[in-house]
Amino acid sequence: MQKKKTNNSLGVVITGGTKGLGYALASVFLASGDRIVICGRNPQRLEEALQTLRLDMPKGEVYGIVCDVTDPSAVTLLAGFAKDCLGVVDRWINNAGTAGELKRPLWELPLDDILETCTTNLAGSLMLCAEAVRLMDSQPPSSEAIYHIFNMGFSVLGATFSRSAVPHKTSKRGVAELTHFLSGELNAKGKSSIGVHELSPGLVLTNLLLKDASPAAMKFFDVVAEKPDKVASIVVPKIRSIKGSNHTIRNQPIVVTLLRAMNGLPWIVNRK
Repeated sequence: MQKKKTNNSLGVVITGGTKGLGYALASVFLASGDRIVICGRNPQRLEEALQTLRLDMPKGEVYGIVCDVTDPSAVTLLAGFAKDCLGVVDRWINNAGTAGELKRPLWELPLDDILETCTTNLAGSLMLCAEAVRLMDSQPPSSEAIYHIFNMGFSVLGATFSRSAVPHKTSKRGVAELTHFLSGELNAKGKSSIGVHELSPGLVLTNLLLKDASPAAMKFFDVVAEKPDKVASIVVPKIRSIKGSNHTIRNQPIVVTLLRAMNGLPWIVNRK
């Protein structure tokens, strides 16, 4: 039996919601009175995340399912699970991703690492968007976008300044193009109830960012990057109030990030 929306609460799906930014987003949405579905690949981590969220928000409504976003059947199961638990999905956030196991030149990377990075980030986002659109298209229609999908891609500038390997930067640029082209398709097909957007959280202090980082890079991230809970507190209100389609939600303007980076560089150079 499908559950009904109550008051102004939103039904929210967050992939990769068991740790880092995904977990922080789930926490802020719950604090806002929304109903949440999270997923992750690791069953134990998923259960721990659900227990902690429910302990912190005893009156909150949060559900979870194991899902590897590279597995088509698992992605389909996630959409069905979200529909059963939430009834209506108002926001779908494709947060799951990987930077790969190693930060090395392309020719020094194992081929299976290249494949996993590109499959998780790009193919996973494509499949998740397809299922999200199918689900939202089955919900009550509207003359304006009321259901919204969010992808985390890289701008050209973001990819240029990223220290990650080529497969990560390339696949994340592809995700940005996915958002642009999907928005165009939705508009062309008259699916006005669904909006798709870019979510740009900036540099977030997570294991994904810090993995394989040098001591100098760690010091740099301390200056430039922000903690997941702070980023979530800024972007969640923007996600909740979004209108239209093909917009970019940023944690902070690009110029602010660049200024912080410039201020951080002398600090790092003088203290290595």
